[in-house]
Amino acid sequence: MKKLEIYCVTDRALPHLENFSYYLAGVGKKKFPSKYLMSDYGDNIFDKEKYYSFLTFQYWYWKNQLDINQNDWIGFCQRRRYWINKKSINQEINLNNFQNHFLTEVPKEWDNYEAIICSPVQVNEVKKIKLIKRGFKSLIKDPSIFLDNSKQTLRLHFDMHHGYGNLNKAIDVMDSKDRNDFLNFVNTSISFNPHIIFISKPKIANEWFKNLFSWLFECEKVFGFENLKGYDSERLYAYLAERYLSFWFNKYTKVLTWPWVLFDPK
Repeated sequence: MKKLEIYCVTDRALPHLENFSYYLAGVGKKKFPSKYLMSDYGDNIFDKEKYYSFLTFQYWYWKNQLDINQNDWIGFCQRRRYWINKKSINQEINLNNFQNHFLTEVPKEWDNYEAIICSPVQVNEVKKIKLIKRGFKSLIKDPSIFLDNSKQTLRLHFDMHHGYGNLNKAIDVMDSKDRNDFLNFVNTSISFNPHIIFISKPKIANEWFKNLFSWLFECEKVFGFENLKGYDSERLYAYLAERYLSFWFNKYTKVLTWPWVLFDPK
């Protein structure tokens, strides 16, 4: 049986997971117990955590720990968002039973796949008042967006929430092999696979990270950091990665979507 290593990235200690099978990885400014993996040494982007969010650890893992010669599955989840077993869909998950529901083994169903990404979320069910308030620039350009849900695409969603025109600027500096395809993807898709978490074989992860970070570092030349402020744009590089993940894994891998759960015990 193939092994499954899952790294849970968090910006605060998670006592309920400290005796679980997941590897815990800390990012951000808080102090963590010694058992947490940290990404502030070796080849790292720790000082960019404010803008890259949980990608901070993924970059560190890629540069310092990823072994492309092994054939087991490796994956990432994050505080509040976890992979679950298929039988756990629609089940109540709490502190007393999460160990029975969180994914810990490789399902037989994965045998013919190379990568696993989150079940998708829709972006085209926008409330009209929010569309008017946050999407007015897009509505001026194409008023039919207001009534036509098929035009409420990933690009519109990004323009509304993470800076009008920023996605197009980022795509302009993307490698030519993906530029047109990704532009078409965000202009036509009404859903995406969220949270920048995935599970794959190491060689797939290596290719993903190589493509992702080379693009994001080019994006830094466009957006920098100084003007990235507030919820909408401070973590711009993470928001860009989230949309690119959906496109890249579907284009380049045999990919399967898998259930996840929002779990945040207090």
